[in-house]
Amino acid sequence: MSDAPEEVAWQGKWITAKRRGKWEYVSRARGIRAAVIVAIDADGHVLLVDQYRVPLGKRCLELPAGLIGDEAGHEGDSPFDAARRELIEETGYDCAAIEDLGEYHSSPGLVSESFTLVRATGLTKVGEGGGLEDEDIIVHRVPRAEVAAFVAARRAEGLAIDVKLLLLLSGALLGD
Repeated sequence: MSDAPEEVAWQGKWITAKRRGKWEYVSRARGIRAAVIVAIDADGHVLLVDQYRVPLGKRCLELPAGLIGDEAGHEGDSPFDAARRELIEETGYDCAAIEDLGEYHSSPGLVSESFTLVRATGLTKVGEGGGLEDEDIIVHRVPRAEVAAFVAARRAEGLAIDVKLLLLLSGALLGD
């Protein structure tokens, strides 16, 4: 445990590099957090997305997700407001219900960011999805029973696989 004061090494528009004693880590600027969505339709399909990720230099298979409070006019959004907005924007599906599955940290040795995980149900197709004009998001509607094979096939094609997909592969959050 370190009682050393937190120092800001540098800050950009979206992230801040920090130091506390010997530890160097990154946080989201302005306290922005994220919402991650496990979206399951009435036919038992899970919605996944893939998009190009600059830090990885390739496309990445992920759960739909987005930042909370990062856009003008949405600074006061709850994780659930952001989850619904991001679900529509990225996948083209709206939901009837959102269930809070808790707050998680994906890489606590490097990043202080947390995300709120939600399960979205009662899905209705309301648009094309695909994200914002510069995101080029591809939506995948995958039968629950085929998630592991789908992830393995995308990995074999060279896509990066977001660690949060382990949640699906365990089955625990799918209601199995």
